[in-house]
Amino acid sequence: MEIRKYQQSDSGKLADLFYNTVHTVNAKDYTKEQLNVWANGQLDLEKWNQSFQEHYSVVAFNNEIIVGFGDMDKTGYLDHLYVHVDYQGKGVATAICNQLEQTVLGNIITHASITAKPFFEKRGYKVVKKQQVERQGVYLVNFIMIKEQ
Repeated sequence: MEIRKYQQSDSGKLADLFYNTVHTVNAKDYTKEQLNVWANGQLDLEKWNQSFQEHYSVVAFNNEIIVGFGDMDKTGYLDHLYVHVDYQGKGVATAICNQLEQTVLGNIITHASITAKPFFEKRGYKVVKKQQVERQGVYLVNFIMIKEQ
């Protein structure tokens, strides 16, 4: 597996990976209605690309296939961390996080899904707050988590 910096040409493939990961991996912890408002398949690719270009963003590859991606802003907010359904549990998220976490000197904060919470806890993140996030009138549970460095 290789990790490289995000490129604009990755945008559409990352959008597909995001949608498919949410609708398969997160399906055990969220309802279909919740999954549909979280990832509705209607991303604004221009805004999506702009966000990745403004953050430190990386893409993980295995044999030319994108298997995961993640990004972090300058404040230490870990925004996205998604791994292809066929590559779950194979160290992809760990490798991406290792790279992202090295870019920040201070604490790191993320808003972790129910599904991702155990992964972040194993990395030393602590839950600050359980919250309900509203999207289009539908509520999803996630956790504000912090890793002190």
